[in-house]
Amino acid sequence: MRLRHVLPALLFLTAACTTGPTLENQGDVTAPPGDSKHLTVGSAGFTESDLLAQMYALLLDQAGYSTQILSVTNRELYEPALESGQIDVVPEYAATFADWLNAKANGPDAPPVGSPDLDQTMTALRSLATPRGLTVLDPGKAVDQNAFAVTSSYATEHKLKTLSDLGDSKLPVRLAAGDECVQRPYCEPGLKKTYGINITAVDPKGVGTTPSKQAVQNGTDQMVLTTSTDATLDNFGLVLLEDDKHLQNADYIVPVVNRSQAGSSKVTGALDKLNTVLTTADLASMNEQVDSWRRLPQDVARAYLQSKKLIPQ
Repeated sequence: MRLRHVLPALLFLTAACTTGPTLENQGDVTAPPGDSKHLTVGSAGFTESDLLAQMYALLLDQAGYSTQILSVTNRELYEPALESGQIDVVPEYAATFADWLNAKANGPDAPPVGSPDLDQTMTALRSLATPRGLTVLDPGKAVDQNAFAVTSSYATEHKLKTLSDLGDSKLPVRLAAGDECVQRPYCEPGLKKTYGINITAVDPKGVGTTPSKQAVQNGTDQMVLTTSTDATLDNFGLVLLEDDKHLQNADYIVPVVNRSQAGSSKVTGALDKLNTVLTTADLASMNEQVDSWRRLPQDVARAYLQSKKLIPQ
C-alpha cells in the first residue's frame, strides 16, 4: 500500500512566491490536454475536502499515476496554484466556485452566476474556468449546500416534510444560523420570499454548530441552518426539511483539473468513476466517521472505494 503524504501549506506558500504567471497569462489554453504521471491533489483542509482529495488520489493511483496531497485552506492560494500547475486536481463546489471565479474576473460586485439550476451553473463555471487553463469535470450525485433542520418531534407535530410545509403552517420560527443570514439571499430573505416562512429572529450561533443544534433541540429556536452533508443531525433529534422550491444554489461536487497537466481522458476517466457511486448521504456518513468516530480520512476514503469495488481490497 502506497504511503500517502499530506504536504503542509507552508511548503506551498514558499513555492508560491517563486512561480511564474498563471496559464491564463501564458496563453496556454489551446495546448493539448496534458497527462503528467506525477499529480498533486489539493485539499481545502476541512474534513469533506480531505476525504474527496484522498479518494481522488486513490483513484488516480489505481489508474497508474503517482500522487501526493497538498492541503491549503485558503481558496485565494490554492486556486492560483491550480492555474499555475502546482496543484493538478482539486475538489470544488460548482456554484460557489463559479461565483468565486466570476468575482475574480469581473470584480467583487459582479452579479452571481451560480444558481439552483445545475446546467446553468456548470455552463457559467466552465466559461470562467476554461480561459484560466482549468477543466471542470462532470458533477456526480453528491451535493453540499445549505440545508435547514427542525426537531423530528416538531416535524411530526406540524406535519412538516418540506420548507413549503413550514411556510404554509405560518408558524413563528426563530432560526439558529450565522449572523450574516439576515442579509444572505439564500437564508432569511430567501426563506421569507420563496417559502413565506415567518422568521421572527435569527439567533447568531453559527452555521451547523453544536450550540445552534442544541438551541433547536431544547426549543429555544425552531430551525437551524446547516449543510446537506451534516451527519450529526440524529445526535440532536433533528431532520432536514426538503428545499422543494430549490432556493439553494447547485453546489454539486466537481473535480477541477489543470488542463495542461491533468486534462487527459485517462485522468477524467479515473475521477469520473466516483461520480457513478458517491451520493450526498455517502459523503455525510464519511464525514461522520472522521468527525465523530475519529477515523482517519485516508482510511475512510479507502474503505469506501473498496466497498464500491473501485479499488482492490
